[in-house]
Amino acid sequence: MQPIPDHLKKGLKIIFVGFNPGLHSGQIGHHYANPNNRFWTVLFMSGLTPHQYRPEQDAELLGLGYGLTNIPRPTRAAADITKEEYEEGRKILRAKIRRLKPKIVCFVGKGVYQQYSGRREVDWGVQPQPTTAQVVDFVAPSTSGLVRMPLAEMVAIYQQLAALVHANE
Repeated sequence: MQPIPDHLKKGLKIIFVGFNPGLHSGQIGHHYANPNNRFWTVLFMSGLTPHQYRPEQDAELLGLGYGLTNIPRPTRAAADITKEEYEEGRKILRAKIRRLKPKIVCFVGKGVYQQYSGRREVDWGVQPQPTTAQVVDFVAPSTSGLVRMPLAEMVAIYQQLAALVHANE
């Protein structure tokens, strides 16, 4: 299992934060690599990317001002992650966000935001109380193939993120 490298730099428009990447991503070392994951399709359909990228092109998102990271490690299921791993992942992510100062942190799934923020009640979109000063917290649906949300509904939420990004340009 390869580590999935972060693709991050200072001053990004968005950092996408994933939640326990799948084993396929861990095997090839790229974000959102499972063929059933809709991440790359949703980014394109929502207007966040000019074309549909492939997992092997994940580092190219930096050129658009987008970064990628995960909390914590590749697993078969979220239940495989220990409480200690979540706590360590939360600390590491918080430090990355403070150091890199992105405009927006997009949590790809309510579960990752709940683990990060400690909040139980979470709606889609911009969160009313940011966890880091001057950084917008945005919660978007997980794009995992296990999520039963219709693609059009998922894309509509990511379009809100695209509108937010374009409004700040």
